[in-house]
Amino acid sequence: MSQPTQSITLYCREGRSDKVYQVQLEPQAGGFVVNFQFGRRGSTLQSGTKTPSAVPYDKAAKIYARLVAEKKGKGYTEGENGTAYQSSEEAGRQTNLLPQLSNAVDEAKLDHLIASHDWYMQEKKDGNRMLLRKCGDVIEGINRKGVIVSVPKAVVEAIQQIDGDFILDGEVVGDTYWAFDLLEIEGEDARGDSVEDRFAYLAVLLRGANEGAVRLIPDATTNWEKRRLFERLKAERAEGVVFKRKDAIYTAGRPASGGDHLKFKFTATATCKVLHPNDGKRSVALAVRQDPGDGFVEIGNVTIPANFRIPAVGSLVEVRYLYAYVGGSLYQPVYLGERNDVDTADSAKSLKFKQGEDDEA
Repeated sequence: MSQPTQSITLYCREGRSDKVYQVQLEPQAGGFVVNFQFGRRGSTLQSGTKTPSAVPYDKAAKIYARLVAEKKGKGYTEGENGTAYQSSEEAGRQTNLLPQLSNAVDEAKLDHLIASHDWYMQEKKDGNRMLLRKCGDVIEGINRKGVIVSVPKAVVEAIQQIDGDFILDGEVVGDTYWAFDLLEIEGEDARGDSVEDRFAYLAVLLRGANEGAVRLIPDATTNWEKRRLFERLKAERAEGVVFKRKDAIYTAGRPASGGDHLKFKFTATATCKVLHPNDGKRSVALAVRQDPGDGFVEIGNVTIPANFRIPAVGSLVEVRYLYAYVGGSLYQPVYLGERNDVDTADSAKSLKFKQGEDDEA
């Protein structure tokens, strides 16, 4: 069995200082090496190695762990905003607790959803989806695959101040948790209750939580409220909005089509597979799943900012773009980072194509 490679990117903000430190444990002829890069975020990083020559894996792993621990001890964290995360001994464990996922809605249906009194609307945050479970003194973050993950320390501390046991659904943006749904409260399962009732429970639970590390995403209910919120978010170039039918229950997973939780994005994003790095450049070639058919179709390149490590071949990454050309590339792609909470790239048919082009080609 081949030994696993490891890599991490750490950040540190203190006063005017904004630094990044990257570490990789990688195979090299005859063994493994531990390399690092460091410097001011957004600048060209200096590089070095802790292993001038390859060493056995066990030794390299110890060097890697020691270096990471040393940097964390000096204030570096895994959060891109310099946010301190609290690890869990249960990290990586599967909980089988999964979120409800939304299907995209066509722009042609927006007027109906906004006008209808049967649908709530909320802002769609551009963060990391996370369920938060509080049971006594134990607080756990759970990603969209049901796996326990680290939680920002600021969020943990804020959740500890909220009485009772519960499970929230929301997104982490920096060191803030934006809650938008409630699955359980005081041992009672709320999934079978309506969206309308769950929102009411959540508002009471988080009463006063409009500042700090845990916040409630407000909902718009009337035609006028939804229209005003929609136009404001669009002008602010927010990620998008989510519509939820008032009488809908909470059902884990994503329906094959439609559903009672729908999303509309102002900006397009795609989860892509990394095909290969481009020689001499901080960029990689991207691909999405071919649909119909098997395999992948290349959709151009994306530049990797200096504050991100170059993703490995075969890894999944998130890219924002303006639109896609049929049979061509993404236009104005922007690299957002790696994805470890999904199993495959998006399909070619899911891309947003330039207006007037046939996306069925």
